[in-house]
Amino acid sequence: MQLHNRDVRQDVRELGALLGDVLEDQTSRQAFETVESCRRAAIDYRAGELESRDSLIAELEGLSPHQQRIVARGFTSYFELINLAEERERVRSIRTESQEGTLEDSLETAAAELGEEDIETVQQVLDDVLIEPTFTAHPTEARRKTVKSKLRAISMALETLDERLLTDKESGQVWADIDSEVTSLWQTPQVRNRQPEPEDEARNVQWYLQNTLFDVVGEIYDEFADAIDEEVASDLDIPKLFEFRSWAGSDRDGNPYVTPDVTARTLERQRSVVLERYREQLKRLSGVLSQDGSRIDPGSEFQAALESDRERLPGTAKTAAERYPDEPYRQKLKLMRERLDRVGDVRPGGYDDAEELRTDLTTIATSLRDNGAASVVEAHVDPIRRQVATFGFSLASLDLRDHQQKHTDAIAEALESEEIDYHALSEDERTELLTDAILQDEPVIDLAGAVSDELSDDSARVLRLFNSLADWQREYGVEAIDTYCISMTEEPSHVLEVLFLADQAGVVSLPEHCGIDVVPLLETEYALSGARRIMGSLFENEAYVQALEARGRTQEIMLGYSDSNKENGFLAANWSLYKNQRRLGEICDDHDVTMRLFHGRGGSISRGGGPMNEALLALPNSTVTGQVKFTEQGEAIAEKYANPRIAERNIEQMLNAQLRARLYAKDQPEDEIREEWVDAMETMADSARREYRDLLESDGFVRYFEQATPITVIENLDLGSRPASRSGERTVEDLRAIPWVFSWTQSRCILPGWYAIATGIDAYLDDGGDVETLQTMYEEWSFFRTTLDNAALSLSRTELEIAEQYANLADEDLREQFFPRLTGEYKRAADLITKIGQRDQLHTRDWLGENLERRNPYVDPLNLLQTYLLDQTHRTDIEERTLRLTVKGIAAGMKNTG
Repeated sequence: MQLHNRDVRQDVRELGALLGDVLEDQTSRQAFETVESCRRAAIDYRAGELESRDSLIAELEGLSPHQQRIVARGFTSYFELINLAEERERVRSIRTESQEGTLEDSLETAAAELGEEDIETVQQVLDDVLIEPTFTAHPTEARRKTVKSKLRAISMALETLDERLLTDKESGQVWADIDSEVTSLWQTPQVRNRQPEPEDEARNVQWYLQNTLFDVVGEIYDEFADAIDEEVASDLDIPKLFEFRSWAGSDRDGNPYVTPDVTARTLERQRSVVLERYREQLKRLSGVLSQDGSRIDPGSEFQAALESDRERLPGTAKTAAERYPDEPYRQKLKLMRERLDRVGDVRPGGYDDAEELRTDLTTIATSLRDNGAASVVEAHVDPIRRQVATFGFSLASLDLRDHQQKHTDAIAEALESEEIDYHALSEDERTELLTDAILQDEPVIDLAGAVSDELSDDSARVLRLFNSLADWQREYGVEAIDTYCISMTEEPSHVLEVLFLADQAGVVSLPEHCGIDVVPLLETEYALSGARRIMGSLFENEAYVQALEARGRTQEIMLGYSDSNKENGFLAANWSLYKNQRRLGEICDDHDVTMRLFHGRGGSISRGGGPMNEALLALPNSTVTGQVKFTEQGEAIAEKYANPRIAERNIEQMLNAQLRARLYAKDQPEDEIREEWVDAMETMADSARREYRDLLESDGFVRYFEQATPITVIENLDLGSRPASRSGERTVEDLRAIPWVFSWTQSRCILPGWYAIATGIDAYLDDGGDVETLQTMYEEWSFFRTTLDNAALSLSRTELEIAEQYANLADEDLREQFFPRLTGEYKRAADLITKIGQRDQLHTRDWLGENLERRNPYVDPLNLLQTYLLDQTHRTDIEERTLRLTVKGIAAGMKNTG
């Protein structure tokens, strides 16, 4: 059976040729030949037919500013189209392997493993698992929304060509559509002319939820239910397995533009979107449920629900009866749509919450099954029920987040009127004061009254937020916004401060009610190593224990991969995170608390990125409670969730990994890790951290970073609404992790993903260790294997020859001080990782080699043009725009920013 009409080479060839035609039509033959000349020179050098890049460099530098812009535009547009071709090839692989039954990490393989267990174990695993992808607004998406819309249209046209049988005339029309989109794409500005606002970011996240995930989730449940039925000889209840969350429009950490008004509008917009999707689904269902009431018995439960709605909405009931006589299901669905219309309305009769809607759907499902229409339920009703269970009335629940210092300062200012010097109190004194205040009935501060001219702007914003929180929960439901994450948590009082402010707002009323999960974000070495001090103290605190009880004794703890890596380096950060996850698991077990880890992962390897299914399976068994939460950021969101089939595959792999991980953890709660492996990791991590810190703290390194990467350009790119640094100072510590990684990625020296690994491994070998032990660790320990494989991906994407062009931009003394050091570390790391992995090449994925071979010759001209422009002391406006465009093009070519 032939599933596809094309392959990736054909897509790349024909899209490239079409782009060439458009480029010539929109510019000139000479411009086209210039781009072609640069392209051929880059390919010839990579193929070994040229001894150096000197001719390519000379040609790029000899172009006029206008010609340079056309070259940058040409290569950037090429990558945008080639990314679509590779996306299509991924879909081909998924469909082909699914058809052949060779798809790894599938729902069928997970169900097969579960099928070997007893029914009680299978049901327990299903009940335990809850996967919570959390979309953030972190500024790593380099493409404009307008550009993404045009690319999506081209992607859909490629799908038509690949999966449908077309006549020559029909095929020609599709290509005419692609031609028009590519032409429009060429004429569309690539670089934003304004900084995106928080609501732009919220709409971007909302698009993927509304247009892809809303539909995909139901399909995943259906496929999984079928797989379980095949493997498990019993009817099982498949509970809610997914819940989507978002920080877009609610993450205040370092972003003064995320105001309570922004959050309120985000909540309203998301509710409106999801309610409209439910209306569409119920309207479609009404077209299906045309059963004749005179020939079936809907049942007493259904009849009672229908009568209740008729009493609630008599006018609508009359209209429904007239429009659908003797069609009870259609009458009920008409009333249900009216109830959806009245959610959040001043008119009475609307649904109070999503559970009421789900109950109505369950009533219809039961009635249909009793009338022999189970197949109708499975095909049409169950998918909607699962959508309601997953998305509720909020589409995605919002997490609030802010920096711990903001809460401390706000409380201190608010307590000044009570003549309490909060800043002067010790940690123990702060904890005692906050605990007493939370437990007493009377409020300590009047949040509404405290927002006055006497407070700083930051403190006023904090108090206004908490004052608004209670209103939001009343309007949209507690589940719409019920989590508060605290950045840079380092003391127990930092958590109690948020609980205190929530208590003052009326969101918390202990011991009966706690409307919010307070989530510490542990990201510094001090916080991670002090996990028992922080969490142990909270679990023994009288007020916090009551809050835990009210939240089902589940504690969410967030781990910061990005800042941990930037502070300690890749190897040391990964080991610290692994150790401290186990430590947190022990602390929670000691206090009979269920832990839900929240992994603050970025898109790049150095920020915790990499294949999610591998990451989930590499977690310590003692931390796998079934519930897991992780961030999805920037360009990774588009890569994973823009295409419905790829989105479905990503979710399938997540579910496969989490089900298996939970099953393994139940069978073996404690990880069996040899002591010699732990000792080896301690030696490697300690040495790696010292080497990494020594690099960052070396005199002149910050200046080298500024001169040998495009950081100054990236800071002004308008990628997101949040500033690139926390205070505007030029230090590595002050710089946010995203522009730190983005800058090194642009310069093709991706040191955050591998630097100091070689030093760490060498230290272990010099201390009496041996390669054979490391090879055994790689084969048998998933954490170690995943860590080295991820480093290998960063090493594979690093190009030292290109990186040297950037190093040459730095002062000679800085270049000689740092570039040889980076080069030496790179080469030793590459040699050691291939030796430990017992393979001939760095990476383990064949597709990556093909990907790099296809892309590298086209990224090179953009890098060389970028270094030339960076070296200009005075750039014209057109040169400045071209420089910014090279950043976009390299990001598209590397398929990664930060």
